[in-house]
Amino acid sequence: MFDPAEFVEEAVAHVKELATGRTIIGASGGVDSTVAAAIAHKAIPGQLTLVFVDSGYMRRGEGEFVRKMFASMGAECKIVDASERFFKPLEGVIEPERKRKIIGEQFIRVFEEEATRDGSEFLIQGTIAPDWIESGGELRDTIKSHHNVGGLPEKFGLKLIEPLRDIYKDEVRKVARYLELDVAERQPFPGPGLAIRILGEPTWEATEIVREACWIVEEELEAAADKGLMELPWQYFAVLTPVKTVGVQGDIRAYGYTVAVRAVESVDGMSAAYSKVPHEVLDRISIRITNSLSNMVNRVVYDITNKPPGTIEWE
Repeated sequence: MFDPAEFVEEAVAHVKELATGRTIIGASGGVDSTVAAAIAHKAIPGQLTLVFVDSGYMRRGEGEFVRKMFASMGAECKIVDASERFFKPLEGVIEPERKRKIIGEQFIRVFEEEATRDGSEFLIQGTIAPDWIESGGELRDTIKSHHNVGGLPEKFGLKLIEPLRDIYKDEVRKVARYLELDVAERQPFPGPGLAIRILGEPTWEATEIVREACWIVEEELEAAADKGLMELPWQYFAVLTPVKTVGVQGDIRAYGYTVAVRAVESVDGMSAAYSKVPHEVLDRISIRITNSLSNMVNRVVYDITNKPPGTIEWE
């Protein structure tokens, strides 16, 4: 049986042994990277720099959320706005694997630059078992390249430390609860961010659409769970599809995008079942999305696919 206290003790010792100099950690604000940061803070508090990279594909208000969260833990997190350097190489890119690899490399290049400024030799990432399992290699098929594994460039100037590499999401949450971290129950958010919730080129305009749609989905499902109308899903978000359909706004013909809503139940992310969200909740989500994005979106659908055969994220 997994023992979080024993794991933390071993992980702290592991980081102490490997991180013999200045170290930076990619702190996204998700449960994985936050647990990794908490372990690193215990192991090497005087030689650690937390870095949050704003790729431009983050959820609304994510940078401020991360800053406040780490401040409450007694740790300062440097916020790096690198959005322009992410959007430029993704111009014209629609294939999901290319997106993931481009984004993975850009993250590493930002970390390298920050490490040079900081004099760091080591990079800690919150990589967990599903990341490298789904990224393929050896006899494993590549389901999708996770940005922090399959998206890593062949050469980069930092020594990599991954204290959570051999555990799964449910075990990471147990560690987070043991460490009393506020993010213990926070839903997963993909490393490549909203870029892989856009089926097609992840432009500024498309990103703003899906950012707003995701915000509405999160607000409505969390409100419904607070009211006891449903259990809060394991993960829930919106996807912007490249499909345009005819609609009507007042008495005027409209031609807008279709947004898909996704909500799933899972334990470790390796398999999942779609959430049976009450129709009244889906109705509110649809009305809010089409009203808020009335000039761009005129149709909302709900994804009832399990994993397998689908994955949780669409890309």
